Amino acid sequence: MNSNEIFEESKKYMPGGVNSPVRAFNGMDLNPPVIKSGRGVMIKDEDNKEYIDFVLAWGPLFLGHCDEDVVQAIQETSANALAFGAPTKLELDLGKFMCTHLDNIDMIRMVNSGTEATMSAVKLARGYTGKSKIVKFAGCYHGHFDGFLIEAGSGVLTEGIPGCLGVPKESIENTLIGVYNDKNQIKELFKKHGNEIAGVIIEPVAGNMGVIKAEDSFMEELRSLCDEYGSLLIFDEVMTGFRVAFKGAQTLFKVKPDLVTYAKIMGGGLPCGAYGGKREIMEKLSPVGGVYQAGTMSGNPIVMAAGLATLNKLNNNLGYYDYVENIGMKLEQGILKIAQNYKLPLVINRVGGMLTLFFTSLKEVRTYDDVKTCNANMFKRYFKHMLSEGFNIAPSQFESMFLSVKHTEDDINNFLKAFENFASKAN
Repeated sequence: MNSNEIFEESKKYMPGGVNSPVRAFNGMDLNPPVIKSGRGVMIKDEDNKEYIDFVLAWGPLFLGHCDEDVVQAIQETSANALAFGAPTKLELDLGKFMCTHLDNIDMIRMVNSGTEATMSAVKLARGYTGKSKIVKFAGCYHGHFDGFLIEAGSGVLTEGIPGCLGVPKESIENTLIGVYNDKNQIKELFKKHGNEIAGVIIEPVAGNMGVIKAEDSFMEELRSLCDEYGSLLIFDEVMTGFRVAFKGAQTLFKVKPDLVTYAKIMGGGLPCGAYGGKREIMEKLSPVGGVYQAGTMSGNPIVMAAGLATLNKLNNNLGYYDYVENIGMKLEQGILKIAQNYKLPLVINRVGGMLTLFFTSLKEVRTYDDVKTCNANMFKRYFKHMLSEGFNIAPSQFESMFLSVKHTEDDINNFLKAFENFASKAN
């Protein structure tokens, strides 16, 4: 069966033919390629067409597809252990590594996904503070937990869904919506609800309304308000942890969070997540404290082995981050120069190996409202062109592109050639 046949057959058995909505390429007027293999930055579909991958499983594969050390760790572990639902030394090793190497992480709890990490962190914040309300920001996506599916970015924005069917009103009545990078609005929100706010959850570098970094003064305001009102500041580093820097996005700010959530890279490409923070907060978790959270597959030995192999390799090769920064800068500057030459309205936001091309006439993109000015039709044309030229990029204006240590100067140059071909015909 070829890609198209597999996808059409999949629709009979899976809603939309997929297990995560953005994979369906809705709005792109074509079916997605069905991928069968990957190595380094190259992936191959069921039609044996190859693509240079700038999605990287939506971010986790900082070391590229099927990194040899990660694969070896998985193979060796799986020969003796698949799952136990019991303590293992591997989960101790990964937990100790993260607590030792990451700032502001005294204790950690392993889970199975980014959604599980964020929803658990919010529950813990409520249990610790005894308060009920949570602040999230319009355009930030923290997974599909009911309380987060208001003004969410990512697939919710791509699909044009204002919220989500199946979420009762009472599930979101304790969610307050902040405006990203708007100090005055968040001050007013705290002024009105501060004594009820258990915590504020934020992507310090948003990646689900496109890449937007929180401004320093805005983050400082959040920290100040949380301290004043006794609320917890939660950094959602599911996407940015170990990617924008080894110690994550919190190293980009003077502000330090109370809780941090992780996933993606920390699992080496396998399903994984974690949340951690100050000891006094984490010890509110069962079985020590009264906040209950559990998971049979949490700390799965194969996942822990893949995570350890990944994080040890990154820690032993910190120069990877300079390399990715350099090729990211080359890509960003090259695209902007081409856009300028062909008078193509475009803004690029980039932090390390995360970047988004915003097809807008604005001078900068710093808020959710700015993002919504983008030309969706222009993005569609760009996406279809790049895919046809053999470049796998996210099928949404509101997602990030990702770079890995396996991308080369040639990969960047080839991307720029294909982009120039698009830009020359765009207007």
